[in-house]
Amino acid sequence: MGLDVIYIQAKQWSNPVGCPEVRKFVGALHGKKARKGVFITTSSFTKEAHDFVKHLDPKVVLIDGETLARLMIEHNVGVTVKSVYELKAVDRDFFEEPS
Repeated sequence: MGLDVIYIQAKQWSNPVGCPEVRKFVGALHGKKARKGVFITTSSFTKEAHDFVKHLDPKVVLIDGETLARLMIEHNVGVTVKSVYELKAVDRDFFEEPS
């Protein structure tokens, strides 16, 4: 059916996550014979880390803090709606004379 187990590592970092940390994660995936992984950080990833995962097997997705925040807002996870705005347009049919 195409269902796989996906391993996730999430860490709160203040500095960019480099290739060594991603390599450790990939090593752990190999140890579990996993084919897919997601590495999430609150900071960012270095260019070397992004380059490292491009052609890997197992497949590893890197999610940085900016992407994480966007996904949280998009899927309403851990967020609260503060304001809702209505956008209105003139209904031209209202002003047309009946035939």
